[in-house]
Amino acid sequence: MNLDEAFDLFEARGQESYGEAITQRAHALQSGLQAERAGASAALVTAAVLHDIGHLLHRDTQAAYDSATDDRHEAIAAKALAPLFGPEVVEPVRLHVHAKRYLCQAEPGYHDALSETSKMTLHLQGGPMTAEEAAVFRRSPHFDAALQLRRWDEAAKVPDLATPDLTHYRAIARTCLSTGAA
Repeated sequence: MNLDEAFDLFEARGQESYGEAITQRAHALQSGLQAERAGASAALVTAAVLHDIGHLLHRDTQAAYDSATDDRHEAIAAKALAPLFGPEVVEPVRLHVHAKRYLCQAEPGYHDALSETSKMTLHLQGGPMTAEEAAVFRRSPHFDAALQLRRWDEAAKVPDLATPDLTHYRAIARTCLSTGAA
């Protein structure tokens, strides 16, 4: 997969539902907007836009939701993005589910603020981390970036929110490509 193919997935399959009140494309664009508004680096903006691409790469995301199965979208996404980007993009994507599990363990009230779909998937993803898992996760070199991405992820579920388009974020992502990736 190259960069254009990655963004083309949002054109081709981005109108699909993923259990929230907005489409996958709208969620990606809103995540990028959240990151930009926070003054994030180009790499973290790119991670925010592409963090759920694993849902689009999965053969049947809706079937996974319907059957209450974790599609491991974060691992699928990280594997697909690794040939294109360095760890500053790939690792927050890979860790954003861990970040949700961590925040549910570490911050009182975080779980209650999750969308119903996020609560359901949390259960499928292993539930809140144990204290031991949280201690290990805090040592990750991408811990802070993963937490930021997770917060933007949850905030990026607003119906009809105006955002920049995919072309805007494709140009940002292009600046983050690893040498030799296209």
